Amino acid sequence: MVERFNGRISEVLATHRFESGEDLAQTLARYVWLYNQHLPQLALRHRTPVQAMKDWARERPDLFHKRVINRPGPDT
Repeated sequence: MVERFNGRISEVLATHRFESGEDLAQTLARYVWLYNQHLPQLALRHRTPVQAMKDWARERPDLFHKRVINRPGPDT
């Protein structure tokens, strides 16, 4: 999955022209949000990464120190 994600990021970088570093950062942040929240993955049985994490947290709460939630922006 990491290779696929990196490949998609490289496609975004190759096909878009960015006005500034801030524009690039915003585009990458939006893509990461889209990928994690809305794009189901075959390797995760057609669930998004966040859905899979929530399921794993329910099944094995001892593995998680924090609650898995959908964050609208960066975790600061």
